[in-house]
Amino acid sequence: MNVMVIPAERISVKVHEWPVPGQGPRLLWNVIIYGFPRPGLPWAVNWWRLRNCRRLLLPALRIALASALRLPHVYGALWLAVIRRDGQMVPYGLASLRVVTNAGVAYLVDAMQNLVEPESLRYHGIGTGTAAEAVTDTALGAELTTQYSPDNTRATGTLGEAAANVFRTVGTNTVDAAVTISEHGIFSQATVPGGTLLDRSVFAGIALASGDSLQSTYDLTFNAGG
Repeated sequence: MNVMVIPAERISVKVHEWPVPGQGPRLLWNVIIYGFPRPGLPWAVNWWRLRNCRRLLLPALRIALASALRLPHVYGALWLAVIRRDGQMVPYGLASLRVVTNAGVAYLVDAMQNLVEPESLRYHGIGTGTAAEAVTDTALGAELTTQYSPDNTRATGTLGEAAANVFRTVGTNTVDAAVTISEHGIFSQATVPGGTLLDRSVFAGIALASGDSLQSTYDLTFNAGG
């Protein structure tokens, strides 16, 4: 039987505080600061950002355009940090601005009719799939199962708001096997498989060793028009 010892400093999981994603120029600024390489960051973080930043450009421009035209719009933003087995936290930054799914939108419509509970959209799933996101996605491409610790159980995220119009949930998935994570999803249930997928994000791979954790902060922003 394998026993994984969790260091004392990991008992109380640290949470990295990311900024509000914003809209228009503010969003574009945050994409540059938190999504692109820059001096002073660890080499591994800058290398990951260099491989991942191309995924942020087009979505950011689309969101900025909707804001400039004063159109009501909704978008998701995913921020990532790694917590090493020894408790060291490595903030990677803004990983994705995609994609809220058809199934997720339908779930929210049902929630407004009191058919389902909106607060159930709090479970953070991670996987190794690399296929591009699509609004028709209903699951991750290759979600973890026994690599989760505990097995087949997604992290239960917090419920809160980063701003009056931004729903924020933070979850921390620990793994008990070496794996390279390249996708994330917000689900309506903890158990794998199943649940409604609200949002799926694909990003450049992040290698985790056994005992490491991936902390994911997900923001769902609702912008009014006018």
